[in-house]
Amino acid sequence: MVALTGLKIPTHEEVRSWFPTLSSDFVYLENAGGSQVPAVVAEAIKDYMLSSYVQLGAGYPASVMATSVVADAHAFKEQFVNGVGIGRVILGPSTTALCHILARAYGDILKPGDEVVISEAAHESNAGPWEKLEKDGVVIRIWHVDKETESATFENLAAVLNESTKIVAFPHVSNLLGEVTDAKKVCEMAHAVGAKVVCDGVAYASHAAVDVRDLGVDWYVYSAYKVYGPHMSVMFGRNEALAELTGPNHFFIPKDLIPNKFELGGCSHEGCAGLLGLRPYIRFLSGEPQEDFPAIAKAFAVMHELEKPGKEMLLSYLRAHPRVRIVGNPTVGTISFLHESKSSPEICAQTDQRGIGIRFGHMYAYRLCKALGIDTLTGVVRVSMVHYNTPAEIKRLLDVFDEIL
Repeated sequence: MVALTGLKIPTHEEVRSWFPTLSSDFVYLENAGGSQVPAVVAEAIKDYMLSSYVQLGAGYPASVMATSVVADAHAFKEQFVNGVGIGRVILGPSTTALCHILARAYGDILKPGDEVVISEAAHESNAGPWEKLEKDGVVIRIWHVDKETESATFENLAAVLNESTKIVAFPHVSNLLGEVTDAKKVCEMAHAVGAKVVCDGVAYASHAAVDVRDLGVDWYVYSAYKVYGPHMSVMFGRNEALAELTGPNHFFIPKDLIPNKFELGGCSHEGCAGLLGLRPYIRFLSGEPQEDFPAIAKAFAVMHELEKPGKEMLLSYLRAHPRVRIVGNPTVGTISFLHESKSSPEICAQTDQRGIGIRFGHMYAYRLCKALGIDTLTGVVRVSMVHYNTPAEIKRLLDVFDEIL
């Protein structure tokens, strides 16, 4: 975590002034499904579409501008995860799509008997694509969640690692449990047996800066639309890991033409403009005139401080409630729970009517719900806050909970 000494923390009101949707009376507490975007992101998309909405790679001015926007977006996202010089960023429509592309590329080089470890706590986007490789003779092993602690322990990981392990796929934060996994430790354990690591950062990246250089991950993927941007996903690949694979794009595109070889049909050009549109907001939060990685880390340190009061309010309330069980050990603002007699859909129907957006369901952590004995149809109640959510909004939610729980 970046030291906050001398760093100005803006007020929630100052932060929320960047987000037009937050001016309504509705309370957005389903941010793990998709965050709101600052106006500058929407404006950047609009400006792009009205000025240079043309194909890339031609010599006329609008095409030169469009080509620059897409290249700059990739460069910005490499900076965003501190990956400049050690790897490249691939953009796509969703984390699910990018993980399918990646798993299929590994399917071309893995041999029968090679093993892939997938986490039982995973969002299905980083589990199902790997399981499909079983038809090619790849062995799938499960990193089980401890049923008592509801955590994915390192003892359980060690039990499924061996010299045949080629891939370890896991979430940096479970989007249902809300607990941060020590990704650096996972990398050390996986690399010790010669395996590559594919880390799903979807539920982490909206809360804290991602530092792929420090973590040591081979692959890191997250959804930009859950990190204050357009509906796109970002996958970082370390140079050594990329060199092993051939992306799925057209045969005449050279293998080493990255990211093009992995971006089927190209990425969203206007979405790239939206990714770049986040830069002024990063500068506002960090107080820095640029958006290099130290500034990005500062911005996320500010977000952490702004998120903390509401998170602590909600956790304190749920922990003290005699009829509620928090699922897992949440350390970010993604908190799931069960009520002893009221169903999750029943609870959410009541909050919906009161202008508060939360969610129920298995949250695409279907395997985790099965493992923990949670009904996959009704699932959990999940409240997911980020830095723009205020203590007043959490108080409003808790007032409703007082009535219905």
